[in-house]
Amino acid sequence: MKHIAAYLLAVLGGNMHPAKGDIEKILSSVGVDAEEEMLDKLMSELQGKSLEEVIEAGRSKMSSVPMGGAVAASGAAVAASTEEKPEEEAKVEEEEEEESDDDMGFGLFD
Repeated sequence: MKHIAAYLLAVLGGNMHPAKGDIEKILSSVGVDAEEEMLDKLMSELQGKSLEEVIEAGRSKMSSVPMGGAVAASGAAVAASTEEKPEEEAKVEEEEEEESDDDMGFGLFD
């Protein structure tokens, strides 16, 4: 991530196609050593590409990834409906939660 962040900083600074040395200079300015292998891989992947087209390619890939918001909510509802507890058990659990707060040994205004 640090290599990508340095690359983005270079582009935001006006250098549309930063070189390996530019990235190393940015990282060293904040006391971070560049990892040669990771930097070489990043530079080879981004060679000849504009930042805009790389972001757009990533955006199109992310649009196909399911985020699971609706699925997770419906799964939680199904789990809750299958695990119905008797009222007595629910009351005992609520009391235990309240007692655990009392065990801290101090009050809010002490």
